[in-house]
Amino acid sequence: MNTSNGRLPLALYALTAGAFGIGTTEFVIMGLLMQVSADLGVTISAAGLLISGYALGVFIGAPLLTAATTRWPRKTVLVALMIVFTLGNLACALAPNYEILMAARVLTSLAHGTFFGVGAVVATQLVSPDRKATAISIMFTGLTAATLLGVPAGAWLGLHYGWRAAFWAVTVLDLVATAIIVWLVPADRDRTQATSLREEMKVLSRPQVLLGLAMTVLGYAGVFAVFTYIQPILTQISGFSDAAVSPILLVFGVGFFIGNLLGGRLADKRLVPALLGTLLLLSIVLATMTFAMHYTWSAILFTGLLGAAAFATVAPLQMRVLQKAEGAGQNMASSLNIAAFNLGNAIGAWLGAIVIGSRLGLGAVGAVAALVTLLGLAIAVYSVWLDRRAAPVPAAACNA
Repeated sequence: MNTSNGRLPLALYALTAGAFGIGTTEFVIMGLLMQVSADLGVTISAAGLLISGYALGVFIGAPLLTAATTRWPRKTVLVALMIVFTLGNLACALAPNYEILMAARVLTSLAHGTFFGVGAVVATQLVSPDRKATAISIMFTGLTAATLLGVPAGAWLGLHYGWRAAFWAVTVLDLVATAIIVWLVPADRDRTQATSLREEMKVLSRPQVLLGLAMTVLGYAGVFAVFTYIQPILTQISGFSDAAVSPILLVFGVGFFIGNLLGGRLADKRLVPALLGTLLLLSIVLATMTFAMHYTWSAILFTGLLGAAAFATVAPLQMRVLQKAEGAGQNMASSLNIAAFNLGNAIGAWLGAIVIGSRLGLGAVGAVAALVTLLGLAIAVYSVWLDRRAAPVPAAACNA
């Protein structure tokens, strides 16, 4: 169902709906930590591990479930994974204690990476070749909408009706998203034969794919080294009240949304400049935040810029890995890159904690994060250099 006119297919927006449901599943717990802590009798830090457990599950589940479903039609994979999310959120809503809630969160998260990985491949097949990155960014708009709408709505439900109400709502949301995918996403008409696991796993032998995964890990480690601790940065360095943090995070979400769409369009026009340019921009924003967060007006501005710069990298990073995977290994490569985003999240949070606990302190997190993202940019430059070195020399040059 490739489209060459200006309209994008409805099936693409079905993937966006699925991404919204899954993004809400991942992030909704952030606004419920205090309620979960009080209801289940655990500390807030223990409740916070429900976030870390989910991220770890994504990292582990992406290659495993992609390998397990490698012979399935892609639409079947997407529907099955949405059913897993629906049942997982139902289990969270019914969880009688912390241990079962953690198990439900981890089991649900196992499907996350494969959904976004396979979904990204399906998205690129729904449009013309010159709009593939835009298709990926449209799908990931569901994730940004979850940050903007799903998480605040879940926090409101948790505050007024208890944290379980939020998971009941997400369960219904996932049911609706599943129905939309069943209805609108076409069957795999162009996939005449299933890809074998051996063919999928060959992608790990390609150096350029591994370099692409490394770019993603390091780029997003820089983002989450800062974003994980954005609340104390805004209150302790910028001087905002606790009540002001939530509205400021809406600015971050708006930046997320804009950066996501912009990154997709830039990557469709010229992928390599978009890849290098967005990573460079992200490094500059992170480095400048070290100084900008000391003033209220610039703190708000750079919180929005962080959201824009962070998500502007997503489509270029995902397209780079898909481009280098080629053909048979795209499902696995795409899913592994989603896992790489989540590994970067976990590494960034850990790195930020080390910086905060050191002599450098909270104010140095942005500078250290910028160095990590610059390392990702250096790998990207090296990867592009390898491309150019491997490019065939024109015949005219050889005869000169």
